[in-house]
Amino acid sequence: MIIGAVKTINVTSILDILAVSFIFYKAYMLIKETRGEQLLKGILLIILLIPISSIFHLTMLNWILQRTITIGVLSIVIIFQPEIRSVLEHLGRSAFNDLHVFQDKEKMNEVITQILNAVFILSETKTGALIVIEQRTKLEDIIKTGTKIDAIVSSALLENIFVVNTPLHDGATIIREDRIIAAGCFLPLSSNYNINKKLGTRHRAGIGISENSDALVIIVSEETGVVSLAINGKLTRSYTKEKLKDILLRVILIRFSKKDSFKEKVKMWKRKIIGKY
Repeated sequence: MIIGAVKTINVTSILDILAVSFIFYKAYMLIKETRGEQLLKGILLIILLIPISSIFHLTMLNWILQRTITIGVLSIVIIFQPEIRSVLEHLGRSAFNDLHVFQDKEKMNEVITQILNAVFILSETKTGALIVIEQRTKLEDIIKTGTKIDAIVSSALLENIFVVNTPLHDGATIIREDRIIAAGCFLPLSSNYNINKKLGTRHRAGIGISENSDALVIIVSEETGVVSLAINGKLTRSYTKEKLKDILLRVILIRFSKKDSFKEKVKMWKRKIIGKY
């Protein structure tokens, strides 16, 4: 009985350690390369200084650090509010990953084709564009900032939306399933200070919405015509039409198809980790 109890405790302890380690790892990955990472380093430094100040009898410093930790819990909630929200949204998406948008693969392929036809025509004319393809995270709060359209996705309509000096060209266009839901929408700018300083507001907005949701964001630069893609807060640039279509189809299929094999999901996770897109 005692041996069995010891084995149970050991197994439980191991599972407990693994679970906590996984949570800390995921939390760190979500705040990596954000202001939250620097704040976390500051908090860890304070925690490290407390025993050091005690050992060397630095009474005043120890007293200040102890008081700082006392009010630290509330401060952490306030300081890390964007990161905490991001974590909760991430957990919510993971918990309901059986939701599906495209049941018809042919329909999905046609929608992507229409989007890309418009994107690369805009690219050739160096017309700036910002297109957000909604996934599991609903973007109703973003949609409300723009003008509702609710029209079938078509290359011609997307091209017209982004014509320079028209009322809707300077915002983001939101696509849900096979419909253009809204245009001229305002997106949250990324708070990542490591973003290339050469990138403008359009790119920062695209990265920002991809940090706060699982949306796929296509950006066309009005200066160079370069086509970029933002996923999970990461921006990759200089896509060809064929390469971008392949990436979009792979991501959407893996996220929304019940028939995806475990092997394909592992490949997707590997790409995400090493930042190939």
